Amino acid sequence: RPNLCSMAVLLPPLSSVCRTRNNEATGLGFGWGLGEERMTVATCGLALLGLILTMLLPGLAAAQKKLVVYTSNESTLNDLVFGAFTKETGIVVEPVVAGSGVVIRRLQAEKDRPLGDIIWGVSRSLLQTNKALFTPYVSKNKDAIPVEYRDPTDLWIGNNLHLLVILQNTKILPADQGPKGWDDLLDPKWKGKIAFTDPANSGSAYATVTMLVDLWGGGDAGWKKVAALFKNLKVLNRSSLVFQGVGNGEYPLGISLEYAGPMWASGGAPVKTIYPNDGTIASMEGIAIIKNGPHPEEARAFVDFVNRKDVREMILKATFRRPTRTDLDLSSLPGGLPPLQQIKLLDYKEDAWTEKRKETLERIKDMIQESR
Repeated sequence: RPNLCSMAVLLPPLSSVCRTRNNEATGLGFGWGLGEERMTVATCGLALLGLILTMLLPGLAAAQKKLVVYTSNESTLNDLVFGAFTKETGIVVEPVVAGSGVVIRRLQAEKDRPLGDIIWGVSRSLLQTNKALFTPYVSKNKDAIPVEYRDPTDLWIGNNLHLLVILQNTKILPADQGPKGWDDLLDPKWKGKIAFTDPANSGSAYATVTMLVDLWGGGDAGWKKVAALFKNLKVLNRSSLVFQGVGNGEYPLGISLEYAGPMWASGGAPVKTIYPNDGTIASMEGIAIIKNGPHPEEARAFVDFVNRKDVREMILKATFRRPTRTDLDLSSLPGGLPPLQQIKLLDYKEDAWTEKRKETLERIKDMIQESR
């Protein structure tokens, strides 16, 4: 990058530049008037300054730090975190936003020449099955996160947990008349009254269905009860339509993610979050540094930033996303999220269901068509 000392060797003396310009203007080598001299010196000074800036600006532009983040998070979370990160560090974030499957396919296509630095907001199973695309980094916040939410070789680390819950609109369905668990949703009285996302379009909906197959006995027995559940569901194309439908009173019930309940309740909607008494799962989302990405130093800074305690508090206050960190006092933070110890958590065969995803989705598709 050019500097003023090096340019002093490259640039001619100011008097030489000015004399040349004066000679060109008058056709003489002498005879400057005082006013002309001052004007010419000033003009030449500005010209010289322009030349210096022309040489400096490319270097200054190149010096601006940036970070390319492939993210599957929604815009509210992206804007919040990227804005705070840039304000604190001066590093400009260039987000590439897409669904987790699309993001992973892009990484796989770019593996020989990566264009991104970070992948953020994807599930544990996707992080685990694509470990070859990442480079290890021991985050400064590693010890604050339980071992089950980080890779043993530090190739990825968890950020937040999504619990599968039931949302209830208490204006159209009184609080004490709602379901207590998943089994209650099989009652024919709920037919057409439970909003749910098409599992082909939602990783959490896919996790819900496969979790229930196992919870209800596995194999044909589990699928039989899931088929009965689909007869009661109103299957929608996007996850946002589920919690919007419950929040706006279009549906009395919806199967969704935990953060959606307090998010709508904080805005004044009569939405209650039900943690099923027969158990649920906590699906982790995490972050990883892309191997051979163009900005490794900035990538490491972002990994440390996004899991820092004060940043996780900021994210929870704004978006009600449960952190993987265990040192936040949830009782003192907005949303009223109960501690994990108070929730019945089920074991979920995430890797096995990920491997069988294609054929499982085909089975679910047939089940949806048969339930209509």
